[in-house]
Amino acid sequence: MKTRRTVLTALASLTALGLLTACGSGDAAVGEIKPEGQKDTGINVTPNQNRVHTAKVDAIAAKLPAAVRERGTLILGVSAKSNPPLAFRATDDTTLIGVEVDLATLVADTLGLKPEFNPVSWENLFVGLDSGKYDGVFSNVTVTEERKDKYDFATYRLDDLAFEAKKGSGWTVKGPEDVAGKRIAVGSGTNQEKILVDWSRQNEKAGRKGVDIKYYDNTTDYYLALQSGRIDGYLGPNPTVAYHVASAGQTEAVGKFSGAGAGLQGKIAATTKKDSGLVAAYAAAIDHIVQNGTYAQVLKRWGLSNEAVRKSEINPPGLPRTKN
Repeated sequence: MKTRRTVLTALASLTALGLLTACGSGDAAVGEIKPEGQKDTGINVTPNQNRVHTAKVDAIAAKLPAAVRERGTLILGVSAKSNPPLAFRATDDTTLIGVEVDLATLVADTLGLKPEFNPVSWENLFVGLDSGKYDGVFSNVTVTEERKDKYDFATYRLDDLAFEAKKGSGWTVKGPEDVAGKRIAVGSGTNQEKILVDWSRQNEKAGRKGVDIKYYDNTTDYYLALQSGRIDGYLGPNPTVAYHVASAGQTEAVGKFSGAGAGLQGKIAATTKKDSGLVAAYAAAIDHIVQNGTYAQVLKRWGLSNEAVRKSEINPPGLPRTKN
C-alpha cells in the first residue's frame, strides 16, 4: 500500500457510500464502532486503548539473544495498511492499534522489552527482516513452506480467509469453480493471492474461465469498487472481512477457507529472520500469555476469540509450495 488511510477517513468514505447506514452504527466522536443491536461498548478505536499488559518473566527473557536483551527494545515491523481489527491508526491518525499490536505488546512485556513498532508496506516487512532491521514481524503473516526457507515462525492465531460480496448477491464460494470468470480483488504478495491464482489455474485447466484478479492500493478502494460493481468480490483475511461486514452492514461473507489451502489449517505467526535466535523466546512468551489469560482478553476485545491457539508452534507445516 502506497498511502495510509485513517480510520476516520475510511469511515467517512464508507458513510458517503451509504455503507454505514443500514446494519451498523458508529460514532466518530467517541471513537466507537458498534454493530446495531450490540449491547456492550463496541470496539474502541481511539488512542486511549487501555491496552492489556503483563509482567516480565525472567526465565523467558533469558531465551533472548544477549544483544536484544541488553538493548531493551523489541523492534517490530507491522503493516501500514489500514486493516481493522489487525493493525490500523486510531482516530488521532497516529496511534497504532489492533489485535496485532496488542499481542506483540504482550510478547514484549513478557520478554521485559519495550516494543518499537515500524509501520511499513507489506513487501518492506520482509525487506526489514532480511536486512536485520527488525527483530520480528507481527502482521498477519501466514506460515508457508516457501517462507520457511528464509524465516522462523512462532504461531499465535489461526489463519482463515473470507470472500466478501455485496449483501444479497446470492453468491456462495465453496471452491475454485465458484470464482470462475469473477472479478476478485486481493492484496498483492499475500497468501490469499497465491490461493486465488492457483484456483484460477485450476479453472482454466478444467476448461472454465480464469479469475479476473484486481489489485488496489488502499482498503477503502476495495470497498468502493465492490459497492460500485467494478468487482464481484474481495478475498482477504477473515478478521478484516468480519469487521467490515459487522460495521458496514451492506456486504456479506460468502465463503470462508483456511489460509493454508485445502486440508491444512493455516496459522498466523510471529516472523523472524531464520536462525536469528529469537523464535524460541517468541514461542515461550506466546505460551505464557495463553496460559495467564491475557491472550484471551486481547482476542475477545477485538472479536477474534474463535482464532485462538492453545499453544505456539515453531515452524509448523504451512501453505504448500507452488507447483510449477
